[in-house]
Amino acid sequence: MSFDAKTLYELLPAIYRIRDAENGEPLKALLQVIGEQAGVLEENLAQLYDDEFAETAASWVLPYIGDLIGITGLPSTGSTSLTPRAEVAHTIGYRRRKGTAAMLEQLAHDVTRWDAHAVEFFQLICATQYMNHLRPENQSFLNVRDADRLEELGGAFERNTKFGEPDITHTVDVRRIAKGHGRYNIPNVGIFLWRIKAMLLTRSPAVAVSGGTQFFFFDPLGRDLPLFNRPESETSASHLAEPINVPDRIRRRVLRNHLDDYYGDDKDSKSILIELADNASTDPIPSNQIEVCDLSDWINVPKTKVSIDPVLGRIAFPANQSKQVLVTFHYGFPASMGGGQYSRLLSADTSALGIVRVTSTINNALGQLSSDGGTVEIPNSSRYRESITLDATNKFLELRAGDKHRPTIELTGDLQITGGAHDEVVLDGLLVTGGTVHVTGGLGRLRLRHCTFAPAGAANIVIASKNTIVEIDHCITGGIVADVSAEVHVAGSIIDATSDTIAAYAGPVDWGGPLRITNSTVIGTVKTSILRLASNTIFVSPVLAERRQEGCVRFSYVAPGSRVPARFECQPEGDASLVRPELTSARFGDPAYCQLSASCPSEIRQGADDESEMGAYHDLFEPQKEAHLRTRLEEYLRFGLEAGLFFVT
Repeated sequence: MSFDAKTLYELLPAIYRIRDAENGEPLKALLQVIGEQAGVLEENLAQLYDDEFAETAASWVLPYIGDLIGITGLPSTGSTSLTPRAEVAHTIGYRRRKGTAAMLEQLAHDVTRWDAHAVEFFQLICATQYMNHLRPENQSFLNVRDADRLEELGGAFERNTKFGEPDITHTVDVRRIAKGHGRYNIPNVGIFLWRIKAMLLTRSPAVAVSGGTQFFFFDPLGRDLPLFNRPESETSASHLAEPINVPDRIRRRVLRNHLDDYYGDDKDSKSILIELADNASTDPIPSNQIEVCDLSDWINVPKTKVSIDPVLGRIAFPANQSKQVLVTFHYGFPASMGGGQYSRLLSADTSALGIVRVTSTINNALGQLSSDGGTVEIPNSSRYRESITLDATNKFLELRAGDKHRPTIELTGDLQITGGAHDEVVLDGLLVTGGTVHVTGGLGRLRLRHCTFAPAGAANIVIASKNTIVEIDHCITGGIVADVSAEVHVAGSIIDATSDTIAAYAGPVDWGGPLRITNSTVIGTVKTSILRLASNTIFVSPVLAERRQEGCVRFSYVAPGSRVPARFECQPEGDASLVRPELTSARFGDPAYCQLSASCPSEIRQGADDESEMGAYHDLFEPQKEAHLRTRLEEYLRFGLEAGLFFVT
């Protein structure tokens, strides 16, 4: 029973309610106060009951529940990336299955939230047999005709049999697996971890190869892009992960042999779908009309079916297409950054000003806004090819993607933005290519959130207006040119000039406006009048600040040759050749784009102010996850076993 004010009042005898009404209802007002306090007490009692269970307990309660069952050293609950809820809930099950591969695999997933696969390397070792215990069926020969087996060799899903016949090829490696060097030894267990996530893109227009409509790219930017598998949930705690259960790159032979596992029109369980659309309908291409092949150089042209190359992200049709080709697929990326089809908090509530959803073109929707401005929302992941001007004079303007959508805007000219000193423009959730964001006039504030401005070597953002404040949050951009009077704030982003020698940040002539940057990665030189703050940031190329008496650089990697304000706990402190960032890939479009490699020096990989990594992926807290997993593995390994962690890229 809920003791709210209405319920309490109705419990009174009718005569008291009548007399209370005659006197202006003072008793009802008193019960209103009592009802509010009863509601608080009722809510507290409900939470106390929930706090008895790991699944529903508040975050601060989890360490106390863990202490009751003997768990120590739980990570801080300050970050949602390191919540120990699953670990606490499964501890009893861990202990009952201690040392088994399935248990170690589940532990790795619960601790890090990375997809994992455990491998007992002793099963993959060939060794001289004991003469009193011969096993003639255990042979050590490699079938060089087995292409599927050869593709898996040395990977996470290497098999020791083929069609039930032994196929073991590795001799003993005596190096320590805990140091990341050795693998194949009797006491070794390997935990393979996938730090890259499979990101969904739904019904995105495929990009035709220039000169026809027969060959297409999956990628909206018209590049080769590997397709990733959408992980299928495991239904049993004793089940060891298979390729279908992890966000791995899809290989040609795997897709060919298991096409129905990966291809289909159920986006909640399948990874790839191709559809043909016109104004009247959208028709998916069935799997029996799909074949898988190598489309390098576009030489394997299909005769009757539609060809897919998952390694290059290419499509080939038997003939030119009159209908629009829509693709649903998954690409790989480490975090929710840049334009992406992931859930994000909206930048502002503009319902009072009005929200206009795009039905034909963006310019048509902009024309429907009121004189006070408002929001133009794109409710799909389609492609829009047009020239756009955002005039925010005396108004607020926002151009954003709908939640869980990523539209592509192909500019036919520069994206012109203008406004007054008290006006604001917001771009949110967009993928922009083909032009430059050019800000003129005297716009007060420009906010860029979760957008990708495809790096192409030239400046993507030009701030030519005076005294404009530019906020860049969780974006991927090319170079930035900022007027000396503008002020730029960057957080959790990648600024990529595509070369160490090209300016990632500068002014139209020399020095760029004051810069404040945190938790970001910058590829290219930086020239700013004032570096107000640089924190947890990687500057791959030299940074030059005109005024060094003001500002601070803390917990960052600053390339040799830089001239910056006062430094605090920055790298490199000694030999610059020994401490420098090692990126898995610096190529825009690569699944591991700007991700620090596992061999990156610890001074950078754990060099942030909270011992996380410097750079754009700071908020993933990957070093803490890895350290906590290593600690937990020691507790649950059987005596004599040793574990090593291997990151799949």
